[in-house]
Amino acid sequence: MIYSLYIINKAGGLVYQKDFTNNLEKLSSNEYLVLAGTFHGVHAIASQISPVHNSSGIEMLEAGNFRLYCFQTLTDTKFLMLTSPQQTNIDPYMKKIYDIYSDFVMKNPFHTPEMPIRSDQFDQTLLKFIKTVNGP
Repeated sequence: MIYSLYIINKAGGLVYQKDFTNNLEKLSSNEYLVLAGTFHGVHAIASQISPVHNSSGIEMLEAGNFRLYCFQTLTDTKFLMLTSPQQTNIDPYMKKIYDIYSDFVMKNPFHTPEMPIRSDQFDQTLLKFIKTVNGP
């Protein structure tokens, strides 16, 4: 089950956040911004201290009650997906979400890059896709 999605711009700013379940504790807008900035910083540090040259940073963080996956685009935009621990093989889901983002955000002539995403088409298409994964 996919719990939520966060999209972080290359500067570490939260440009999109959506929960797909009512089981998550609601955070304030400021707490979501702090969460995004903190992950961005930890991701950068992890890529620098990695013993592997040109490491991409954190790709998955596993906890007892959830998994946090990170997909980083070539433009350094990060897609964070919070899932249940049982959710596996999320690569096709991340690719589909990135395709939806490309179609309804990046190809939108009225969207300013690196700014918050305000697109009803993106929201509706994303929600429709997540419902196919999570069920009704």
